[in-house]
Amino acid sequence: LCVPAVPVLFKQALENTDMEEGKSVSLRCELTKADATVVWKKGEATLQASAKYEMKQKGTVAELVIHNAEPEDA
Repeated sequence: LCVPAVPVLFKQALENTDMEEGKSVSLRCELTKADATVVWKKGEATLQASAKYEMKQKGTVAELVIHNAEPEDA
C-alpha cells in the first residue's frame, strides 16, 4: 500500500512585526504537521543558527529569534 505524502502547509503564516533596533525580535509561524523541516531565508540566503539568529521548533510552531536587530534585518 502506497500512501501519498500529505504536504505541509501554514496554519498561521508570518506576520509583519515591528522591531526596536538593538533588541531581539521573534518571528513565529504554525504548520499543519509537527516537526516538519523549516528553512528560514532572507531573500535568497538561507539563515544559519548563530549568535544573531536562533531557530526554535516545538511541535507545529517554528520560531526565528533575531538578536540585536538592525534595520538591515527587515
